[in-house]
Amino acid sequence: MNKRLLDADRDELRRKYLYERDLRVRADGLNQYIDLKDEFAGFDVDPSADPHFARDAIEEATDVLVLGGGLAGLMTAAKLRDEGVNDFRIIEQAADFGGTWYWNRYPGIRCDIESYIYIPLLEEVGTTPSEKYAEGKEIFAHCQKIGRHYDLYSRALFQTVIQSITWDENSARWTIRTDRGDTIRARQVIVSTGPLHKPKLPGIPGIRDFKGTTFHTSRWNYDYTGGNSSGGLAKLQDKRVALIGTGATGIQVLPHLARAAEHDYIVQRTPSAVDKRNNRPTDVDWFKAQPKGWQAHRIDNFCRTMMGLSSENLVDDCWTDISKLLVGLNGSDDTAIQDATPAERFQLADYIKMEQLRARIDTIVQNKDTAEALKPWYNLFCKRPLFSDEYYELFNRDNVTLLDTKGAGVERITENGIVVGGTEYRIDCLIFATGFRAGLYSHRSGGYQLVGRDGVSMEERWVGGVKTVHGLQTHKFPNFQIVGTLAQASQSANYPQVTAHQTAHAARIVAKCLREHIRTIEVTEQAEQRWADEMTSKALDQSKFESECTPGYYNNEGNTKDSPSLFGAMYGGGPLEYMTKLDRWFDEDMHKDLQIEFEERAGT
Repeated sequence: MNKRLLDADRDELRRKYLYERDLRVRADGLNQYIDLKDEFAGFDVDPSADPHFARDAIEEATDVLVLGGGLAGLMTAAKLRDEGVNDFRIIEQAADFGGTWYWNRYPGIRCDIESYIYIPLLEEVGTTPSEKYAEGKEIFAHCQKIGRHYDLYSRALFQTVIQSITWDENSARWTIRTDRGDTIRARQVIVSTGPLHKPKLPGIPGIRDFKGTTFHTSRWNYDYTGGNSSGGLAKLQDKRVALIGTGATGIQVLPHLARAAEHDYIVQRTPSAVDKRNNRPTDVDWFKAQPKGWQAHRIDNFCRTMMGLSSENLVDDCWTDISKLLVGLNGSDDTAIQDATPAERFQLADYIKMEQLRARIDTIVQNKDTAEALKPWYNLFCKRPLFSDEYYELFNRDNVTLLDTKGAGVERITENGIVVGGTEYRIDCLIFATGFRAGLYSHRSGGYQLVGRDGVSMEERWVGGVKTVHGLQTHKFPNFQIVGTLAQASQSANYPQVTAHQTAHAARIVAKCLREHIRTIEVTEQAEQRWADEMTSKALDQSKFESECTPGYYNNEGNTKDSPSLFGAMYGGGPLEYMTKLDRWFDEDMHKDLQIEFEERAGT
């Protein structure tokens, strides 16, 4: 136990955290970022797709339209097949399945949640991950395998963007129109586009002035760098490269840039909390010996361990360290710890963990100034924790320079480089590892018009805020469900866990409607209010915690007053309780919340 953290050092740490936060708070908040459209649309070109792809427009009727072919879309389609629903169409902007694992092919990409619990449908499809934390290309290949296993390719329209989804009252169908001239009429629509698929750029002055090569990591330019997602970026050997961003992507990209480029400048606004990954090959004998249903059990155990609800820790990695520390504190015989509230004990565990991470940097990074600049001063879960077995070591290389902006960011971009701290650094290539818009409503991130019953658009319906039941259904939008969502729903650190439950829930509803000849189902306004009241009753007041966090996408870049934070918009009862509610609602309570209209049948 780190005894000194029980006393005055806690106040000193809090002051330090607040000071570092204040350096990074910006008045423009989320508006500091630029979407990849209009004059920036060139950043959004798909380097993996056939630019000459063309097909004839289709006009058809189908039972279900699934929007999105990422993990959520694949799980939705798989669950539909399991429910015996076979008449459905999938529309996907990319040229293949995979979602984030299609778009993100940057060097070094891999999952940061254990492969055995993150990659869905392992048992069903028969995939054995090669490592505890698999590479992105392996996860992408598994997504393709799901598509083949469930015969989804024959149902998919790739490189297709939806322009509008409009409810037709007379036919009780949704009319979907696309940029390929398609017109599809579907009884049911399930939107499964996920929370992180809209790339963003920082609005740095002069961003369009740079004359060298520039791209976003989600659209990696291997024609310029050479190599592939496993590395080997040989074409950078005589290039000076700047990488903007030290989040989950940046720490995975840097090792490959460092080994390839003549010189790398790593631009840091806020240091990440980076723990060891301890990756290792899969023990194939162990994996094959797992009993039926092992993956669901392991997924559940990870969630329970993270919530402090399980003494058994099957995954046992750095994600669960806080829980292990907390268990130790709860069992401490120290009177001060025994008298502390649960929140105080959790904060103490967080302080201890962050002290460990900062001390780890001192043991690796040789230059003391660089080591100090890399230290994160905030609570662990103010940002997504990161893991790497080689990130900090790279700052001992002569060809790697950390440009710590002390929260200010890049001052401007010139024709030949970037300006940080008043100094221009001349470069040949500028790479943005600046992430994605998080938590956008599906129709906004997809850029399509969504119009429900009585000509009411979703923008109009949600003008005063999101109104749903379970985050999945909304009044005025019959036969319409959103899965993989965050707003008024729930998620765990392991994103596919809750999403899998939502997709199964959506598929059960669709199957019920088709089986029982239900023409339309629509949640009532009273049901929306009931869920809103339940959201309020379960809400966790994290305003103090979030307001004291360093700015990031978790807390709306430090602005939690104008709209809820990413987690503030979610169900406060936690993922396990949320999933239980979905099951109970379907089995016992759905008739209370729905307006149901049956089909007219001959002889009835």
